[in-house]
Amino acid sequence: MADQGTPGESGATAGRKAGTEEHGHTAATAVLLAGAAALGGFLFGYDSSVINGAVGAVESQFHLGSVAVGLVVSSALLGCAAGAWFAGPLADRMGRVRVMLVSALLFVISSVGSALAFAAWDLTLWRFVGGLAIGAASVIAPAYIAEIAPADLRGRLGSLQQMAIVLGIFAALVVDYVIARVSDGGASGEFPWGGTAWRWMFASAAVPAVIWGVIAMTIPESPRYLVKKRRPAAAREALARVMDPREVDTKIDEIRRSLARDRPVRLGDLRGSRFGLLPIVWVGILLSVFQQFVGINVIFYYSTELWQAVGFSENDAMLTSVINSLVNVAATLVAIALVDKVGRRPLLLAGAAGMTVTLGVMTACFATAPVVDGEPSLGDVGGPVALVAANLYVVSFAATWGPVVWVMLGEMFSNFIRASALAVAAAAQWLANWAITTTFPGLSGVSLGLAYGIYTVFAALAFLFVMRAVPETKGRELEDMDTLEGPRRRRAGRARVS
Repeated sequence: MADQGTPGESGATAGRKAGTEEHGHTAATAVLLAGAAALGGFLFGYDSSVINGAVGAVESQFHLGSVAVGLVVSSALLGCAAGAWFAGPLADRMGRVRVMLVSALLFVISSVGSALAFAAWDLTLWRFVGGLAIGAASVIAPAYIAEIAPADLRGRLGSLQQMAIVLGIFAALVVDYVIARVSDGGASGEFPWGGTAWRWMFASAAVPAVIWGVIAMTIPESPRYLVKKRRPAAAREALARVMDPREVDTKIDEIRRSLARDRPVRLGDLRGSRFGLLPIVWVGILLSVFQQFVGINVIFYYSTELWQAVGFSENDAMLTSVINSLVNVAATLVAIALVDKVGRRPLLLAGAAGMTVTLGVMTACFATAPVVDGEPSLGDVGGPVALVAANLYVVSFAATWGPVVWVMLGEMFSNFIRASALAVAAAAQWLANWAITTTFPGLSGVSLGLAYGIYTVFAALAFLFVMRAVPETKGRELEDMDTLEGPRRRRAGRARVS
């Protein structure tokens, strides 16, 4: 007769099994909720990159010069800064989910308005409206994901935001490529269903916007927002979906203690001793600025024009942009696998080093290329080298700075200031993006080597900044972020102890 074991052992085994199944269920629910919020990131990537394939056509349609093209492309980014700035305070008043719904509506309005634009000025206006939505989504999605995710999954779930962004970029470039291919005359040609191809590129963004709005209506509000608004029953219900129900009351007590003050948060709460702001807010701002000053969005906004400038046909340039984006997606998967194992700081340091080297190679290629008819001619050696360096640059960014900065912005601030501090950091990121996007046409007109040389310098400075000032947040509960210390302070503390 087989040994059945003791009843106590069987009960313990059954309890462990039930606990494992329950943990698996709550983890799966957390992934689904984070994925739903991260759809805002998909729209963020899609809407900001869809103009890539349309730049040349818009330039021809409205007879624009290089400065005007830069303003049209970057107009969305000014909207992003405004949307990010106001999203934090709005999220503290209205809730995270309602701001998602407003963002989805603005995405729809922007895509339809851009598709029907009759002049450069109104296209600029509709792109600005889309920017408001992108900016709001860039704040709300990471904040919601950080607040709904268990600590042991937060890095990976926070990385879903960047994965959604790069998938949105990839989808936009594929759609642009397909629309241009099936149209008679490329992006400036006639689409089979009528109208100019570039207009359909903009209109396509309405589809994912509607999907996100519908899905956002099905997810619960952030439990930390609900506790702040004195709705503990709703907070318990939301937390029970993503953690062990027996630990919910303890978690709510921790959230209450971390919120401490019961008045609405103000931007004045971010003030501190370091140039008028709290040191941790400056870390968030500078992470955001460096993420953009390395020039990554030049690849995603202007890559089709860039590769055409060095000898690619329009179709080949668009296909190359799609390949860049596919590399971006694959590298982001690497980041998701590593961010909770390796930590945030090591990834940021490795990424900054990789970008410094690859940008330096691109700088050398473009700076030494002979100029033919006003454009650099990379030749049979320089062309492939620059293409490989560009893809390795995208890998260096996408596996590190792309997702990790968003993870850190969602988790590094204390509960009380998170939404407002994230809003300030995200607004700084969009202003930096605007500066890079607006200046690139002028810089590239002087020399592509000059443009990429500037980005190389900023990548090197980003490495030094992480070394000196960026704290590690891996594995910490959000309620413990008040005690977060930078590397220099930690080293000083260890020195005093020894």
